[in-house]
Amino acid sequence: MAQVWLITGCSSGFGSEFVTQALSRGDKVIATARTVAKIAHLRDAGAAIMQLDVTASQEELNQKASDAIAIYGKVDILVNNAAYTQFGTLEDMKEGVIVNIGSMAAWETYPAVGAYCASKAALRYATEALDQETTALGIKTLLVEPGQFRTELLSAKNSMFAETKFPEYRELTEASFKSFRDANGKQRGDPKKGVARIIDVVKGENAAKGKAWPKELALGPDAVAAIRKKCQDTLKKLEEWEAFSCGTDI
Repeated sequence: MAQVWLITGCSSGFGSEFVTQALSRGDKVIATARTVAKIAHLRDAGAAIMQLDVTASQEELNQKASDAIAIYGKVDILVNNAAYTQFGTLEDMKEGVIVNIGSMAAWETYPAVGAYCASKAALRYATEALDQETTALGIKTLLVEPGQFRTELLSAKNSMFAETKFPEYRELTEASFKSFRDANGKQRGDPKKGVARIIDVVKGENAAKGKAWPKELALGPDAVAAIRKKCQDTLKKLEEWEAFSCGTDI
């Protein structure tokens, strides 16, 4: 039976690829974007399209969720690709999947983009808490933490590099920003392959068939390496300081 996907942020990158691939597997898709004109072509491909601003009020988001459910009578899979969005109406359903697209930046920080890294770390723990809240209801969550994929994320139209107000940080900041500009268009990750892997997990198909539900999915060899290093470094530090840290009980 065809599943129904509700996907945010479909104007480019992973979002657009999700729509194309979910449709190609025989599923139904409700594609959303802040500017609906940017996803008109997805309607021609077979998707239903909706205007959705993920920064709207909770009341408006709940109404959008109701509108989405009305299109096909249900939503089986919610993909928070543009941001983490809480659709209360969808989370009241008794089954389904919520996919949150995070980043390896939750594990590996970079100079001058601390706020971005912090937001991805916040998404990681918000997803963990959501999973604890919804598992008993029959709703599964999946946090995907991609490495660098060749999308338009680092393009000039999608990136804003603010000039630092502190001369002491200028050299470090400019070097960091230059590394991002230089990486644009050279990222090793293929969005088509990345999205295909995510859909495989959600649907339990191909290489994911028969595997246990992961809850968290590192995507790309750079993400795997970054997360492994952080875990190894953390364990080493815990072992070195364990006796010191644990000598605090009454």
